[in-house]
Amino acid sequence: MSKEMKNLDWVHVIGGLFILGSLALGHWVNAYWYLFTAFIGLNFFQFGFTGFCPMAVILKKCGVK
Repeated sequence: MSKEMKNLDWVHVIGGLFILGSLALGHWVNAYWYLFTAFIGLNFFQFGFTGFCPMAVILKKCGVK
């Protein structure tokens, strides 16, 4: 059973990939990559209160439903 992924689904997928990627880069490359992880977490946090997500705006402009 397959469903069409919507904008918010893509936000979660991309956000999760960015978090995992920045954690790996922070561990193996440079600890400053953890700041990117914190930035993503802060965006998820503010989305919970405001309903505004910059990634959702970008995806909408790219044609994601």
